[in-house]
Amino acid sequence: MAEPIRALCDELIKAVNVMMEAESSQTYRLEALKFIEEFKEKSPFCVECGLQLAEKSQTAVVRHFGLQILEHVVKFKWNDMAPQEKLQLKNCTMGLLSDGTHPILQEECHVKDALSRIVVEMIKREWPQHWPDMLKEMEALTAMGDAQTELVMLVLLRLAEDVITFQTLPTQRRRDIQHTLTQNMDSIFTFLLGILQLHVNEYKKMAKAHWRVGVATLNTLAGYIDWVALVHITSDNCHLLEILCLLLSEPELQLEAAECLLIAISRKGKLEERKPFMVLFDEVAMNYILSAAQSSGGIVERRYTFLKRLCQVLCALGSQICSLVGSDFEVQVPLNLDKYMEALFAFTTHPSQLLRSSTQMTWGNLFRHEILSKDAVVGQMAIKYLRAARISLVKTGFPSKNDCPGCEFSRVDFDSDEDFNCSFNSFRAQQGEAVRLACKIVPFEAFQIAREWVQYQICTPIDTGNTTSKTEKGLCSALSLTAVQWDAMTFFTESVLGQLFKILEKEKIPIDEGMELLQMVVNYETRDPLILSCVLTIISSLFPFVTHQPHFLPQVLFKIFPSITFELVEECKAPRTRAVKNLRRHACSSIIRICRDYSDFMLPCFDMMYEHVKKLFSSELLLTQMEKCALMEALILISNQFKDYNKQKAFLKELMAPVTAQWLSEEMKSVLLDPATFLAYVGADQVISDADTEDQMGINRSRISFCVNTILGVVKRARWPANPEEAKAGGFVVSTASDGAPIYRNPCAEPLQALLPNLFALIRTQNNLFLSENINRLSKTFTRVYDIMDVEKNFALGIPQPLLDAYDSSAYRNIAERMQGFFSSLYDNCYHVLGNAGPCMQQDFYAIEGLAEQIVGSAFTHLDSVPDHRLRPLQLVMSCPHDYYDSLLNPLLGPLFTYLLQVILTSYTISGSMWLTNQSICHITMFSYEPFSVSYWHCIFFFFFFIICLGDEEMVLMDSSQGIQMNTPSDELSELGKCLLQSEDIYMTLLTICFNSLSWKDTINCQRCASVLCWTLLKQVLGCNLLPDAVTWLYTSVLKGLQMHGQHEGCNAALTQLALFIYESLRPRYNELRFIMNQIPDIHVEALEQFDQKTIQSTVSKAGEKKKREQFKRLIAGTVGKPLGQQFKKEVHIRNLPSLFKKPKPTRDILENTDTAGLITLFSSDHDNC
Repeated sequence: MAEPIRALCDELIKAVNVMMEAESSQTYRLEALKFIEEFKEKSPFCVECGLQLAEKSQTAVVRHFGLQILEHVVKFKWNDMAPQEKLQLKNCTMGLLSDGTHPILQEECHVKDALSRIVVEMIKREWPQHWPDMLKEMEALTAMGDAQTELVMLVLLRLAEDVITFQTLPTQRRRDIQHTLTQNMDSIFTFLLGILQLHVNEYKKMAKAHWRVGVATLNTLAGYIDWVALVHITSDNCHLLEILCLLLSEPELQLEAAECLLIAISRKGKLEERKPFMVLFDEVAMNYILSAAQSSGGIVERRYTFLKRLCQVLCALGSQICSLVGSDFEVQVPLNLDKYMEALFAFTTHPSQLLRSSTQMTWGNLFRHEILSKDAVVGQMAIKYLRAARISLVKTGFPSKNDCPGCEFSRVDFDSDEDFNCSFNSFRAQQGEAVRLACKIVPFEAFQIAREWVQYQICTPIDTGNTTSKTEKGLCSALSLTAVQWDAMTFFTESVLGQLFKILEKEKIPIDEGMELLQMVVNYETRDPLILSCVLTIISSLFPFVTHQPHFLPQVLFKIFPSITFELVEECKAPRTRAVKNLRRHACSSIIRICRDYSDFMLPCFDMMYEHVKKLFSSELLLTQMEKCALMEALILISNQFKDYNKQKAFLKELMAPVTAQWLSEEMKSVLLDPATFLAYVGADQVISDADTEDQMGINRSRISFCVNTILGVVKRARWPANPEEAKAGGFVVSTASDGAPIYRNPCAEPLQALLPNLFALIRTQNNLFLSENINRLSKTFTRVYDIMDVEKNFALGIPQPLLDAYDSSAYRNIAERMQGFFSSLYDNCYHVLGNAGPCMQQDFYAIEGLAEQIVGSAFTHLDSVPDHRLRPLQLVMSCPHDYYDSLLNPLLGPLFTYLLQVILTSYTISGSMWLTNQSICHITMFSYEPFSVSYWHCIFFFFFFIICLGDEEMVLMDSSQGIQMNTPSDELSELGKCLLQSEDIYMTLLTICFNSLSWKDTINCQRCASVLCWTLLKQVLGCNLLPDAVTWLYTSVLKGLQMHGQHEGCNAALTQLALFIYESLRPRYNELRFIMNQIPDIHVEALEQFDQKTIQSTVSKAGEKKKREQFKRLIAGTVGKPLGQQFKKEVHIRNLPSLFKKPKPTRDILENTDTAGLITLFSSDHDNC
């Protein structure tokens, strides 16, 4: 027998070498793989060959393969082996553990791992019932040497991972092993700590082998600390945590010690169980933590990883102290809080951007805490933090540069400058919140720091550095030193001043210092658009000071208005750079913001501002159409303070007169009504051979955009007074509703009503543009103008915008992009007008005769030709008063839902995912289009939730962790939902859509529909006579959803609950449901029969609801589909062993049988058995 096995082993060695050698051809490698797999599956000599190949005399690759063979035997053949064979393999494996490996520093890690896997697989099948002394045998192995101790640690770690973390065992076996581990946890922890202390002491004597054992022991501890009872971690006055803190000073062990410490401190649980964690604030432990945090170290990978873990430890410790201090367990502010914050501050000021970012949330929690924030130590640290923010907020440290120490760390943490930029923006938002919270603690100090920084930047000459603007010499680019410093200072100042006026009483506001600073900013002169944009932000932040000294207002306005018309020298003949365009937009936004927030304060300056705007409008070249609209919005916002309906109406008519005349002209009507005329008017049918050719039709596009933008600005901004008394006195109230609420009229309603017909015509024309005959009218220059904008595409795909030189590029690089931007913004703005018209005009809009027909005839025209990324939700539905549900929303939403169902049935159910049928129109690749389609359908279902079922936004944001709970019938449907469901056609359409969606490849929508929508809709007709085919389809749809999404816990719970509701409600009347259940794979017929009878008889009490759900879940388990990664995996079968748990005595409800109930039964001799 030995000779054939030796020959077989030689063949296996050759096959392994062929597979591993780089020179082997693909054919030979596949043949070798086939031979090996056939051997493992069919050969009766697997154990013998595996043991022979695992001998120390073989190479590491061959030994690893031999151990893999033994693992394969245990995993797939263990159940078929005789007890003697199992015992022999177990003894041989223990022999390998004791004497089958090289010394600890020479043995390969993958060989150790393979050997530990074999032992764990046997433990999973035999322990504790058939191998009760396993832990003792492992402990005995540790006495044989360092190599054996490390192997034992690997076995214990992998056992915990398989049983607890990955749960790769059947329920009973997992419960048996976990129960036994828990019972022996005291001895296991004592054993692990003893091993750790022994080998750490030996390691300090410069014995490197003991270091390896120490690392393995710490890794094993990490695998147990995550789930054992907290008492094991905090026992003996947190001795384990003290040891881990001491190990933070050992360079070779500090990383593993920090990881253990992190897992321990991050544990959740009862506050009183976590109270012992405060021992880490003792003098000794905190000194070790502070010393480790402040120790210097270069960009050595292991050292840097340790710093990341230690930073996480400090953050977790911060969460614990915030939870414990101020709780009911009388935890005082720790004496060494200053040292803790010094350690945290060391990471906040570290050159690594990642480490800085990691601490911001903890600072926010400390500054926000009701008790800690009042501590003097925290107050002093808040000042220190604010001063440090002056450095950390400056955007430096790009991986591609070498201009600061952080660049070296960024090259480790970030793949590109774009990744760094995204991370920095997130960090800045977090730090901004922390700065605002710190400002609440020390408001005056924060203001002084901000004031000093502004003064410093104003007095410091501009330094463009090496990254100057490409369009104009002497100007900054986005990454110039001065630009990033101004940007950081602006953000800091805005954060501080935004809080200052909220938290300080009027008498305590430093008005004189603020006005002095504002005067300094207003007097500052620069021609750099990036710096000037920062100046505008600071002026806006300081503007509240102006309300205390109104005479200064004109100076502020005269500082802002020149930026609206800002031009670089001779740039008016060339395309404006993005920096200039952003500055002009910023100036317009600043004016709008001031007029919105301080409209009553701006009212005295209205006439002066109106005259100035008229002068700007008189020149065609000074302002773009968008800038004109912005200034008009600002004037409208001030006019809202007229509080006189007739005066405001006259002003709006005067302001809109040019737009009204242009929009209602015969030329414009002909353009808006006919797609061919429209394309010719905007120049989309012209061939442009030279990209630099002047755009002759640009003026026509700007006219259309100006009209639509003006209408949008009016509906967004024109309002009646917020005070009902002022509104009534000003003539804004026309009547009162049935509930006594006033009904207002908007002064813009009358002029806007005349403009709406042409707006509907434009919307209809835009939909018609996607018809094939109109697409053919596009010239070759503009064939892709209907594509998704690159900005939108990159946003949906998660691709960051290029940041280098972005401010030097023109807003649109060529005429095709300008045309694309025109079509995209025009389409969006038309729907924004419709969405805002309702809240603005109210009954004057909703009562328009034939409004529903006009919307259907425009917005719903040729929807099947409109690409998904262009479709927009109808926001007017959300603001529609109840009185107009029947006249407007029913005829409006009926066709919409019918269209949605058509798209679902033709596109989604065929391929299993949504897809555009007219892809030739948009020329969009599969990769770039899918996110938009998915996002679009997510919006549709949010829309469903709002308008049909939910009056509570929290329900829409329901998380799967909250469980699946159905509402009570009284509050399930919104008023609109009840109205819609009165129409049978709309109701059946919604029901079909919702139940169809359960089997889409969309987990989020499946869970939402299953948990709320489907049952909410279905139960409206439970009392009706449904067709058997309909009941079959509904129930089958739910089971299809389980097949698609059942592997996801949240979906499984929602779908199972829905299936149970349907079965309980309809099974007594429809035998078809029983027929469907009989077809479920692997269903237990007897259990089904029993459950079925209980369902028909409705005998289950409320106390048995949970048990009933579990029974039903087991019945339909055969419908749950496997994840793709598990579908082709070979099954591992682990048999259950005799249960460790004693079965409880059978209980019998003596009140169940009313014939025998009573005192006689209660006191009978049989009562002991009950």
